[in-house]
Amino acid sequence: MVRRSAYLGVPWEKTGGYARAVRVGNIVDVGMTTAAAPDGTILFPGDVYMQTKEALRIIGVALVEVGASFEDVFRTRMYLEDMSRWEEAARAHEEIFRDIRPTTGWVGMGSFFTAEISAEVDAMAYIEDGK
Repeated sequence: MVRRSAYLGVPWEKTGGYARAVRVGNIVDVGMTTAAAPDGTILFPGDVYMQTKEALRIIGVALVEVGASFEDVFRTRMYLEDMSRWEEAARAHEEIFRDIRPTTGWVGMGSFFTAEISAEVDAMAYIEDGK
């Protein structure tokens, strides 16, 4: 099977030896994604809604890089430092997925690798044959 990867240029991809998204055959896995600028600066510190929205935007870019789109997503997962703020993340998620409606789940995190991160998102997609 052909393997395609998306690299969006944040420093951690090289340091950690990983890709933002990997497509193997018809399956795409997009790793935990945070709201970060290409230089690694964390965007919107403390703002769960905006961090979720930006993480989803970045996921959308990664999906396109490997030949997929949001319409192909069948599962998302949202990781929050403070689970009491889940509705802020849910609002950003709903803006993208209101008609697609993938499965999702919520994971409470003790912390992320920097205190500026409040939310991260990951996703899985299945691409129909011929796309």
